[in-house]
Amino acid sequence: MTEKSFFAGFGGQGIVSLGQIWVYCAMKEGKNVTFFPFYGAEKRGGVARASVIVSDEEIASPLVTVSDSALVMNSDSLPICEAVLKAGGVLLINATLVKEEPRRADIRIVKLEATALAEKIGNVRFANMVALGAMARLTGALSLKETEGILKNFFSPDKHRFIPMNLEAIKAGYEAV
Repeated sequence: MTEKSFFAGFGGQGIVSLGQIWVYCAMKEGKNVTFFPFYGAEKRGGVARASVIVSDEEIASPLVTVSDSALVMNSDSLPICEAVLKAGGVLLINATLVKEEPRRADIRIVKLEATALAEKIGNVRFANMVALGAMARLTGALSLKETEGILKNFFSPDKHRFIPMNLEAIKAGYEAV
């Protein structure tokens, strides 16, 4: 199994953190990974992207030029994700913020109110974890069995109080698709 994924949104949506947690989960499951973040110089609101590869085998090239799956967290990212996604690939759209329809008909489109679900959990900042859960289910790339331990290592101790909400967000996203 090899899954090439592309995540895109704006700075402040946790795209880079989502990518990091995604690969930590995969590494904990014994898989090979690559992770390439990209973000603009702005503190918040600029471009944020991450490309990841999760594989049971060695990864020949760390670059994701054509992805199996893509996550669109904001409207500006829709054309970028459509362009990188292979025919038959899965496009997960944060339907709370993205109202435009994709132009491609040769892909599987899944809409998820990620930001709205995160808000119900307690904070819109958990939308990236809602998306992580949904992407894990849609792609089958992660089992998410070790998520709590990974989050404890990922977040500094002063942020550990948010781990239960992150876990709730991941579960909500997984169950929503």
